[in-house]
Amino acid sequence: MEGLDERKTKILKAIIKTYLETGEPVGSRTISKYTDLHLSSATIRNEMSDLEDLGYIVQPHTSAGRIPSDKGYRFYVDQLMVEKDKEISDMQNFVIEHTEKMEQVLRNVAKLLANNTEYAAMITGPKYHGNKIKFIQLSRVEPGQLLCVIVLEGNIVKNKILSVGDDFAKTQMDQLGNLDEGEEKSLHSEQDLSDEKLLELNILLNTSLNGLTLEQINLGMISVLKEQAGIYSKLVGDVLDAIAEAIGADEDLQIYTSGATNIFKYPELSDSQKASEFISAFEEKQMLATMITDKLETIEDGPGTGIQVYIGDESPLKTMKDCSVVTATYELGDGITGTIGIIGPKRMDYEKVLHNLKHIKKQLDVIYHRDEKSP
Repeated sequence: MEGLDERKTKILKAIIKTYLETGEPVGSRTISKYTDLHLSSATIRNEMSDLEDLGYIVQPHTSAGRIPSDKGYRFYVDQLMVEKDKEISDMQNFVIEHTEKMEQVLRNVAKLLANNTEYAAMITGPKYHGNKIKFIQLSRVEPGQLLCVIVLEGNIVKNKILSVGDDFAKTQMDQLGNLDEGEEKSLHSEQDLSDEKLLELNILLNTSLNGLTLEQINLGMISVLKEQAGIYSKLVGDVLDAIAEAIGADEDLQIYTSGATNIFKYPELSDSQKASEFISAFEEKQMLATMITDKLETIEDGPGTGIQVYIGDESPLKTMKDCSVVTATYELGDGITGTIGIIGPKRMDYEKVLHNLKHIKKQLDVIYHRDEKSP
């Protein structure tokens, strides 16, 4: 960093680490006891004055010690990220209840992170991008209705009820023109589809569409499909609409949270107004969803980390300008991603937070691939 030699760097790190532990402004005498520089208090005061001029520390009150500025925190975090980018080895046992429901796993993850870090924790449900079609199944529900089950890559299942009632028959009659009474009666009798016809349509849809993304289903392919479906072309069109909805739907982002009341442990966040704003943003979750969605579109991860740190005013949410927000992107497979986040004071234990986030990312990957291989 510009303006920081080795001695200033060590003093700055000592100030930040001491402040993280105590929450109190740090004086030169305190630093002289904890650094390996063997410098006098006067020399350290001069270096601290330079660090203040450079914007890395600030003096909150006259005659008080110094505390880190946002710039100082940023320096510390960037240095820590480099140090922590290596592989994490043995850590304390991590247990998530064995369950097939990803929702329960994510709730457990949020609770575990909040307990381990003593900060607020959040995790989003997985989002799916660029998914391919794995399987389509049309099944009879009741006369005039079919259940369309669409299975996407990542074993994501979407369901849609399709109507093949009187409006279906009317559409076919409009297409076929004037029909005599016998032909019209025959058409109405076919609208519910025989088992044989359902099988034929399922084979047609799966043979034509399996393994394709939405972008690969072009107008020419749709035209051929409808032609091969004959009088059931409208039904095929409805299935295609259901596929487009399943793949391209902009569903509400699911966010699981835990530990919001942990902020009351930190004096700088516990006054009534700050606490109220924080709890409101954290519990309503819509603001969190906006923050995560916006940042995922512009995120520039450090090499091999997938972790982002927002300190103070760097946070996209004004209600968290007095906090640090650390997020990590987890991946469960091609196109399936989510976000884990820890929110706490700017003097949070970054080393502990990064340690937990990196381990959680690995555990989610292990759980997903274990469940994927289960019969």
